[in-house]
Amino acid sequence: MDNSTHFTTIILAGYIDIGNIKYLCFIVLILLFVAVIIANQVIIGIIWKEKSLHEPMYVLLCSLCVNELYGSISLFPSLLNNMLLSKIPEVSLTLCHAQIFVLYTYASLEFCNLAVMSYDRYVAICYPLEYHRIMSPAKTVTLIALGWSASLLKFSINFSLSVRLKLCGNVIDKVWCDNYMLVKLACSETTANNISGLIGIIVTIVAPLALILFSYAKILRVCLKSRETTKKASSTCTSHIFSLLNFSVGCLFEMIESRFNKVSMPPVLRVILSLYFPICTPLINPIMYGMRLSKIKSALKKCIYPWNHIKPYDNSL
Repeated sequence: MDNSTHFTTIILAGYIDIGNIKYLCFIVLILLFVAVIIANQVIIGIIWKEKSLHEPMYVLLCSLCVNELYGSISLFPSLLNNMLLSKIPEVSLTLCHAQIFVLYTYASLEFCNLAVMSYDRYVAICYPLEYHRIMSPAKTVTLIALGWSASLLKFSINFSLSVRLKLCGNVIDKVWCDNYMLVKLACSETTANNISGLIGIIVTIVAPLALILFSYAKILRVCLKSRETTKKASSTCTSHIFSLLNFSVGCLFEMIESRFNKVSMPPVLRVILSLYFPICTPLINPIMYGMRLSKIKSALKKCIYPWNHIKPYDNSL
């Protein structure tokens, strides 16, 4: 018997009643959103403007920042609207599907970008004399394009399967639309979705993680032989390792919040776990890279204080 109903909206039941504190949370979220936009745009702008930063490492960082903007823009407007402006926190089914597509491709792209960045560091540290030949501009662009294409294509398949599902309910216990929970609402057969999701995990997580582990195993092996190489690796890999751990922890929080028993979990903690990876990662990454990479800091100072970099006129000529 088909108990499905044609729903046009999805109710997001993850929002909790916090009274007038919601106004403070609304202001904090707006400030976070503005900070994410500014931080990532500053990094992109500096890399675009400064010719000395037109190197594979910084081009890959630029791709990472573009992805942070891509993921954030899909979340914050809906979050702000449902927190303050809507009496019932809900989104249309169409917008729910769109948010799912963007957030899942964002997560996939994040892992792909981090994997390619780890490979770039492996080549730079293990093969410094051949670095510019191996990581040529054409190869760098190709790796970025492959990461974006593979992520968008992979989840397009999952997305097409999810859109066709007949739903028996329209309530998701989260503050944003989640594909896993949407599939759980389905009355129709979900075997294809489950298989596609499993393949997606392998492509999205296992394959990039394997490349990251391979790259750092090789880097560690070289570093054990040379103190100078260790110093070089520390100066350029620390930010990448932190970004990887930060995003991985965010994904782990998301899996715990979505897939494990929530009965004993405080509602506020559920919301924090749910929002960590789509908010903290896009904000922390550009700040971390900006603070750790000397070339980024120098270029930023040059943009802020251009007069300090003007060469004095030599009137002796």
